[in-house]
Amino acid sequence: MGKTTTKTDHMQAVTDKIVAALETGVRPWQKPWDAGAIPEKPLRSSGEAYKGVNIIALWMEAQASGYTSPYWMTYRQATELGAQVRKGEKGTTVFYAGTMTVKTDEEPDNSEDEEARQRRFTKAYAVFNADQIEGLPGEYFPKAQPTKPNAERRDDAERYFAATGSEVRHGGNKAFYAYGGTADYIRMPSFETFADPEKYYGTLAHEHIHWTKGPGRIDRNFGRKKWGDEAYAIEELVAEIGSAFLGVTLGLRPDHLDDHAAYIQSWLKVLKGDKQAIFRAASHAQRAVNYLDGLQADPALQIAAE
Repeated sequence: MGKTTTKTDHMQAVTDKIVAALETGVRPWQKPWDAGAIPEKPLRSSGEAYKGVNIIALWMEAQASGYTSPYWMTYRQATELGAQVRKGEKGTTVFYAGTMTVKTDEEPDNSEDEEARQRRFTKAYAVFNADQIEGLPGEYFPKAQPTKPNAERRDDAERYFAATGSEVRHGGNKAFYAYGGTADYIRMPSFETFADPEKYYGTLAHEHIHWTKGPGRIDRNFGRKKWGDEAYAIEELVAEIGSAFLGVTLGLRPDHLDDHAAYIQSWLKVLKGDKQAIFRAASHAQRAVNYLDGLQADPALQIAAE
């Protein structure tokens, strides 16, 4: 039997942490909002935002360790900034996905007809939060801004969702994305029925992530055959994570879904059966957010696509 690779061990470790959180009723991609402050996406030393499953992994570690800085960097990056990781500090695993060209052995190296193919790979490496590092400039320690209740509609969020061109129908007591046949619209209860604007826009973000899977858009399909099956659970997981990512972009607290046991149990079943499921779900969520950002006329609202 072959040895387990380092990459696989790291993927399993991240999945295990998320499963453990879900088993206690906590959705780790929402946990940072519990402190009452709107979180930022984790940032590299350059200020570039992390993406995909790295966001969840770093949010979880920040919450568990009480870190307040959104900045994370490698040991080498810290030293290049004239700083030093404190003795005894442990890094947090993140992942880099890329492609490499793999040559076949059927042709000599100098053949003009040499065949080549692209192979995807995932590399794991460690980063440290700025709170674990001594000697960094003050810019790496921004002060968190408290959340301020707002009972009015948010013009920025309204513009964001309007720019997508989606059809949103208000009425009734359920929120969902309808598709299939001639249907291609989002149904939302009226704004006034929500406890606060955060829950309204968080729900609208969730349904827009679903909307991106529609015809002529991303065409995301996990092979769902019936309500509640594993494909359904994965799509809901994508929408949950995607709405959390989008909530940060718009300054929302996407805490709109109840912690229904059925949702959590279906996610646990998927995650326990496939250690790469959370990585795929986060990747699909990031792709959905990138798609929505790409529909915006205002560059300030866009996140650079992968």
